[in-house]
Amino acid sequence: MSIRHPIISVTGSSGAGTTTVKHTFDQIFRREGISAVSIEGDAFHRFNRKDMAAELTRRTAAGDQTFSHFSFEANELGELERVFREYGETGRGRTRHYVHDDKEAALYNTPPGAFTDWAPFEDQSDLLFYEGLHGAVVNEEVNLARWADLMIGVVPVINLEWIQKIHRDRASRGYTTEAVTDVILRRMHAYVHCICPQFTETDINFQRVPVVDTSNPFIARWIPTADESLVVIRFKSPRGIDFPYLTSMINGSWMSRANSIVIPGNRLDLAMQLILTPLILRLLDQKKRA
Repeated sequence: MSIRHPIISVTGSSGAGTTTVKHTFDQIFRREGISAVSIEGDAFHRFNRKDMAAELTRRTAAGDQTFSHFSFEANELGELERVFREYGETGRGRTRHYVHDDKEAALYNTPPGAFTDWAPFEDQSDLLFYEGLHGAVVNEEVNLARWADLMIGVVPVINLEWIQKIHRDRASRGYTTEAVTDVILRRMHAYVHCICPQFTETDINFQRVPVVDTSNPFIARWIPTADESLVVIRFKSPRGIDFPYLTSMINGSWMSRANSIVIPGNRLDLAMQLILTPLILRLLDQKKRA
């Protein structure tokens, strides 16, 4: 953790909704005049698209059916920890961008499936913001959680997560349902061993729970809407959280445990604004006092 150069990490698996959460953070940063350096977990994949396909083929031929982007060894987690550590100590660092599609290829002048060159952060930023798969990893080789000042988990119940991933990958990436299902199956081992343990490290978890039938996510025609969902918000440490204030400000909310509040799904953005804004401002106040 760093008082002078705070780090916020948002972690969630593919299809969890971390990009939507990032939009809320962007709104807060813009409204409060905060200069944030943003980095994406995809930038720290170990392989470009072509090399990842070759690595998958090699591992599958060797009998490994579990290797995926969720796996620790498919990512440069040591480099990510170095970026966290360097930023926390100096306010400097570097990142790159993984180009997903033709639209991004035109923007970055880099082919789809490739990385841009590494580039240094802009000077004089207020904080570092990470969004991706591995922002709270603690294992024998790295400890990313030790460097982050505020860690957020985005964790929809798994059937909903699968529905969101299937619809996104079909619509934006042209995959078939069968192809996405194969990816989900391959990722299950790493989901259990690499992704889930991070949510015991995070300070706050936002878990969306649909209130409509999602029993078979592989045939779901629609993604459950916000109006068809509840969100469970769990605080690792409830000390200092004004639950009466939150339940009074968020219509239809209630406390389910001493460290958890449940809200209507269509109140998520409001809840995040109410909860996260004072936490972010507290980090910046500590920064100014240091």
